[in-house]
Amino acid sequence: QVQVVESGGGLVQPGGSLRLSCAASGSISSIYTMGWYRQAPGKQRELVAQIFSTGGSTNYAENVLGRFTISRDNAKNTVYLQMSSLKPEDTAVYYCRVYSISGLYWGQGTQVTVSS
Repeated sequence: QVQVVESGGGLVQPGGSLRLSCAASGSISSIYTMGWYRQAPGKQRELVAQIFSTGGSTNYAENVLGRFTISRDNAKNTVYLQMSSLKPEDTAVYYCRVYSISGLYWGQGTQVTVSS
Protein backbone atom coordinates (compact mmCIF):
# COMPACT_ATOMS: atom_id res chain seq x y z
CA GLN A 1 0.00 0.00 0.00
CA VAL A 2 1.25 3.44 -0.95
CA GLN A 3 -0.24 6.68 0.32
CA VAL A 4 0.28 10.06 -1.27
CA VAL A 5 -1.14 12.91 0.77
CA GLU A 6 -1.19 16.58 -0.18
CA SER A 7 -1.76 19.53 2.11
CA GLY A 8 -1.53 23.30 2.11
CA GLY A 9 -4.24 24.37 -0.32
CA GLY A 10 -6.71 27.12 0.38
CA LEU A 11 -8.04 30.52 -0.58
CA VAL A 12 -5.57 33.32 -1.27
CA GLN A 13 -5.81 36.77 -2.77
CA PRO A 14 -4.13 37.60 -6.08
CA GLY A 15 -0.47 38.31 -5.50
CA GLY A 16 -0.39 36.11 -2.42
CA SER A 17 1.56 32.97 -1.63
CA LEU A 18 0.87 29.37 -0.63
CA ARG A 19 3.03 26.37 0.08
CA LEU A 20 1.85 22.90 -0.83
CA SER A 21 3.29 19.74 0.68
CA CYS A 22 3.06 16.14 -0.44
CA ALA A 23 4.25 13.12 1.47
CA ALA A 24 4.54 9.61 0.08
CA SER A 25 4.51 6.70 2.51
CA GLY A 26 4.03 2.96 2.64
CA SER A 27 5.61 0.32 0.43
CA ILE A 28 7.39 2.70 -1.88
CA SER A 29 11.00 2.66 -2.91
CA SER A 30 13.38 4.12 -5.45
CA ILE A 31 11.39 7.23 -6.33
CA TYR A 32 12.41 8.64 -9.69
CA THR A 33 10.41 11.85 -9.74
CA MET A 34 7.90 13.73 -7.64
CA GLY A 35 5.77 16.41 -9.16
CA TRP A 36 2.76 18.63 -9.09
CA TYR A 37 -0.04 18.73 -11.62
CA ARG A 38 -3.18 20.83 -11.63
CA GLN A 39 -6.61 20.65 -13.15
CA ALA A 40 -8.94 23.59 -13.51
CA PRO A 41 -12.67 23.13 -14.19
CA GLY A 42 -13.26 22.15 -17.79
CA LYS A 43 -9.56 21.76 -18.53
CA GLN A 44 -7.14 18.89 -18.81
CA ARG A 45 -4.72 18.07 -16.04
CA GLU A 46 -1.39 19.73 -16.70
CA LEU A 47 2.12 19.52 -15.33
CA VAL A 48 3.09 22.36 -13.03
CA ALA A 49 6.53 21.26 -11.87
CA GLN A 50 8.53 18.13 -11.19
CA ILE A 51 11.80 17.27 -9.53
CA PHE A 52 14.09 14.31 -10.08
CA SER A 53 15.54 12.33 -7.21
CA THR A 54 18.95 12.04 -8.81
CA GLY A 55 20.64 15.38 -9.15
CA GLY A 56 17.58 17.37 -8.14
CA SER A 57 16.92 18.73 -11.61
CA THR A 58 13.55 20.39 -12.13
CA ASN A 59 11.01 21.11 -14.85
CA TYR A 60 8.40 23.86 -14.76
CA ALA A 61 5.43 24.82 -16.85
CA GLU A 62 6.16 28.04 -18.68
CA ASN A 63 3.29 29.89 -17.03
CA VAL A 64 4.66 29.34 -13.51
CA LEU A 65 8.34 29.98 -14.17
CA GLY A 66 9.75 32.53 -11.77
CA ARG A 67 6.71 32.31 -9.49
CA PHE A 68 6.67 28.69 -8.29
CA THR A 69 9.52 26.71 -6.77
CA ILE A 70 9.55 22.94 -6.29
CA SER A 71 11.77 21.27 -3.72
CA ARG A 72 11.98 17.93 -1.97
CA ASP A 73 13.23 16.14 1.09
CA ASN A 74 14.37 12.72 -0.10
CA ALA A 75 14.73 11.38 3.42
CA LYS A 76 11.04 12.09 4.07
CA ASN A 77 9.75 11.27 0.55
CA THR A 78 8.20 14.72 0.61
CA VAL A 79 7.89 17.32 -2.09
CA TYR A 80 6.95 20.97 -1.71
CA LEU A 81 5.60 23.61 -4.05
CA GLN A 82 6.14 27.21 -3.01
CA MET A 83 3.75 29.39 -4.99
CA SER A 84 4.15 33.16 -5.09
CA SER A 85 2.57 36.01 -7.05
CA LEU A 86 -0.52 33.88 -7.45
CA LYS A 87 -3.01 34.75 -10.15
CA PRO A 88 -6.69 33.87 -10.54
CA GLU A 89 -5.72 31.57 -13.42
CA ASP A 90 -3.72 29.47 -10.94
CA THR A 91 -7.03 28.36 -9.41
CA ALA A 92 -7.26 24.58 -9.71
CA VAL A 93 -7.06 21.31 -7.86
CA TYR A 94 -3.39 20.52 -7.39
CA TYR A 95 -2.33 16.87 -7.48
CA CYS A 96 0.88 15.29 -6.35
CA ARG A 97 2.36 12.59 -8.59
CA VAL A 98 4.99 10.12 -7.47
CA TYR A 99 6.80 7.98 -10.03
CA SER A 100 8.87 5.17 -8.57
CA ILE A 101 10.19 1.74 -9.36
CA SER A 102 7.06 0.50 -7.56
CA GLY A 103 4.72 2.32 -9.93
CA LEU A 104 2.92 5.61 -10.47
CA TYR A 105 0.88 7.12 -7.66
CA TRP A 106 -1.40 10.15 -7.32
CA GLY A 107 -2.67 12.03 -4.33
CA GLN A 108 -6.30 12.97 -3.84
CA GLY A 109 -5.71 16.62 -4.70
CA THR A 110 -5.87 19.90 -2.82
CA GLN A 111 -7.88 22.92 -3.91
CA VAL A 112 -6.13 26.22 -4.53
CA THR A 113 -8.38 29.21 -5.13
CA VAL A 114 -6.98 32.61 -6.01
CA SER A 115 -9.63 35.27 -5.65
CA SER A 116 -10.23 38.67 -4.13
